[in-house]
Amino acid sequence: MNTVHSLLQKHRWWLLVIVIAAAVGWPVEAQNQEPPRWLLGKAFHVPSEYTNQESGYFSIIEGKNGRLYIGTAKYGVNAYLVEFNPLNSAMQMVTDVHRVIMTMLRGFGAQAKIHTRNNVGQLTGKIYVGSKQGYPDKGEKLTDYPGGYVLAYDPKTGETENFGLPQKHFGIISVTPDEERGLCYISTCDDGRPIEKSHFMVLDLKTKKYKDFGDSGHSYAFIVVDDQGRAYHPLRGGKILRYDPKSDKAETLDVTVDGAAPPKAITKDGAILNWDWSPDHKTLWCVEMSTNQLYSFDMTSTAKTLPGKTHGPILAHTERTDCRALCVDNKGKVWMGVTEQVKGVGARCNLVSFTPGAKTPRHHGAVGIANPDYIKLTDDKGKPKPWHHTLRKEKDGTMAPWQPLGIAASADGHVNIITLAPLTLIRFAPEQLK
Repeated sequence: MNTVHSLLQKHRWWLLVIVIAAAVGWPVEAQNQEPPRWLLGKAFHVPSEYTNQESGYFSIIEGKNGRLYIGTAKYGVNAYLVEFNPLNSAMQMVTDVHRVIMTMLRGFGAQAKIHTRNNVGQLTGKIYVGSKQGYPDKGEKLTDYPGGYVLAYDPKTGETENFGLPQKHFGIISVTPDEERGLCYISTCDDGRPIEKSHFMVLDLKTKKYKDFGDSGHSYAFIVVDDQGRAYHPLRGGKILRYDPKSDKAETLDVTVDGAAPPKAITKDGAILNWDWSPDHKTLWCVEMSTNQLYSFDMTSTAKTLPGKTHGPILAHTERTDCRALCVDNKGKVWMGVTEQVKGVGARCNLVSFTPGAKTPRHHGAVGIANPDYIKLTDDKGKPKPWHHTLRKEKDGTMAPWQPLGIAASADGHVNIITLAPLTLIRFAPEQLK
């Protein structure tokens, strides 16, 4: 399992970064070599029994009960939803995907990940997620994977509802509920390369039946819903599919940025667009993973073109970044976990925010660990533990992670980042972020 081939297969998300880098060049190294302003967060380890490579993705959200819900990946085995209670720092598994769907499949047939950006049902408070395939080993076929399931965990009852398998052999990359209208929006994924097949689907929560609006050709799609209940799904090439439940019809929208055609960064093949909506559901916020720009789009527009604008580089002192962690808090502030390449150091994680109306994003600092004893990185013989490699000691002794994957803002003002290997939740208190 630990061959070079299997390592690359099991982390194709980061392999994709390498491919992009080969085409456009690695992120330009930061020119400012002054010691970083550390932003030290309190770290909590997601129990290793729910992963086998200390892996998770952008699967994190806060529930209405103030607890955090984190999806994990256990390749070839199973996937789990873990609940974190900030009052006592306890983590517990609340959804065992295989138990819910009643399967014992292993290998590529397993439900290996909860990769979806978790979302909360506004009427019930249920946590909506989807399961996804892992990566095939030698001799395994893509069709060995039966397909991913849409699930909803209810913190009030402790039960998880199964909404079935939307599309055979496709995983689930996005689940966005609209409980007010009895609907849920799904994006499936076949993990195809170089072009992904990803179907935009609408689920009737009552009948559990799906309607398929076809292949979007877009990798890692996010879905947002506007203040009129219309759902938005990205299309390959920089366009957007908008579905209106009132008319039960979908239309294709063009996009502009600052009054002109959109930049190649968001229209190129393989562009990974991380989306979230404002609290009033009138603005769509967006970052493209590798191009160091924050965008917003006006979802109140009645035109056939969705107008957008730029808000400057996410990090001003470097040309390119890696940003796959974006969320909007309950006051409308945008939060981002961002990786930059620093000369003589390597990758470094930063926390950045943007307040609507501001001129530029605000850099809060490089992310460090306030309690480095939260985990032991070596075994009893002093050898490094496997899959603990993205947490390192900087020259000044600060322990720092460098692979942020997900971010969520809490109602009380905390901001929470998920980092990989070891799978770690890092929390920043409101007073640190003023």
